[in-house]
Amino acid sequence: MQTQQTLLVVDDEADVRYSFKRIFGGDPVTLEFAASGEEALLSIPKLKPDLVLMDIRMGGASGLETLQRLRKSDARTPVIIMTAYGSTQAAIEAMKHGAYDYLLKPFDVPKLKEIVAAALRVSRDMRAKVSFEPLLGAEEHDQEIIGRSAGMQEVYKLIGQLSRSDVTALITGESGTGKELVARAIYQHGQRAEKTFLAVNCAAIPEALLESELFGHEKGSFTGASHQRIGKFEQCDGGTIFLDEIGELSLATQAKMLRVLQSGTFERVGGNQPLKVNVRVIAATNKPLESSVSKKEFREDLFYRLNVVRIHLPPLRERKGDVALLVEYFLNKHGGRGRALQSAAIEALEAHGWPGNVRELENVIQRTLVVGKAVAIRAEDVSAALSGAGRSVSGVQVGDVDFQELARQIFRWARSNPKLKLIPAMERELVVAALQEVNGNQVQAAKLLGITRATLRKRVDRFGIQHQLKVS
Repeated sequence: MQTQQTLLVVDDEADVRYSFKRIFGGDPVTLEFAASGEEALLSIPKLKPDLVLMDIRMGGASGLETLQRLRKSDARTPVIIMTAYGSTQAAIEAMKHGAYDYLLKPFDVPKLKEIVAAALRVSRDMRAKVSFEPLLGAEEHDQEIIGRSAGMQEVYKLIGQLSRSDVTALITGESGTGKELVARAIYQHGQRAEKTFLAVNCAAIPEALLESELFGHEKGSFTGASHQRIGKFEQCDGGTIFLDEIGELSLATQAKMLRVLQSGTFERVGGNQPLKVNVRVIAATNKPLESSVSKKEFREDLFYRLNVVRIHLPPLRERKGDVALLVEYFLNKHGGRGRALQSAAIEALEAHGWPGNVRELENVIQRTLVVGKAVAIRAEDVSAALSGAGRSVSGVQVGDVDFQELARQIFRWARSNPKLKLIPAMERELVVAALQEVNGNQVQAAKLLGITRATLRKRVDRFGIQHQLKVS
């Protein structure tokens, strides 16, 4: 069960504090309030908030002064600055001092909830302890990297070595092998563990926006750039940035990335003033970058800058001895503690090729817990879960539902709505429907959708569903 997160709202206006009670009153968060920067700084050590939302203009210490003092004592707590329309430049100045983002008053409520959800996710990622096996039992941990195979033992050694240094690291491996988990383990056991950690999925951001996301932009630098933006590298100064799917960077962005790694300097999009940062870079890819280099799709000089120390995560099909360990872990994680697996079920799992690796195994275990009714999970339960619980070979017919015909009906309707982004819209509605079906229980909703709870949380955060869901 996910721990409820705490939001601290710092504002000297009672009406603003009341607005937050109304906006977030039905959400699974704890709201705390402070009327001044001084009060906030006194209460933060006790409250340990996951996120601070703070007005920039208050009686006594300003939001900017409070932010600077807070960042010195705790750089891992995201701070969102709130400002009136006339104070945009001051809010941008706060971003330069480490604020996570800023919001304009009066609030656009959907935008407010979207930014809060993203900030809470960042806070959770920085605070959730990740342990790798040599440390199990030595400290409390929220997530574990599991495995005793020779390949995983080598991974543990490299995590430990990288944690003692500050060099750039490249994590390689197929999709679903746990690259982000390894990156967070390096961060949390490293020298910058008390500083900011930000993760950027380079494949999930449109190419036209990625450079701005990483390096920021100046006002007027392109259509729609109505104000200056501080990029992830500036936000992460002093901390660690994790660049997932780095092989998806365009050649132009690769050149800018090379300069950051070489000199720690860059310019915002549309800017001409060099900015200097001190950021540790951990990158990951599921693509063979050497092949991309030979095809001139990835810069050779950037590859060598990234590949100072490489951690390769072996695919699950090469870790047969780890399958049983992972199964036990996922059973406990998803409410199957005490459910035994028959030896034939373990053999069936170990014989599978696992194209989706550890992520696929977790999905299968979740489906098995739904499908299997007996105390002991049988080989036939595993087979049903591996085949998608009754899905035909073509993947079109499931039970009485013809998905090809359903898709045709949806597309016929979508043609009358040319501005609709169909896949995001349908994905959002599926998530909402699943949550409504199970009265908001994310564990059960994830099982219905055939995804992990972590993946569901990302969809909920991305679409702002958590704050808008009305349980029927």
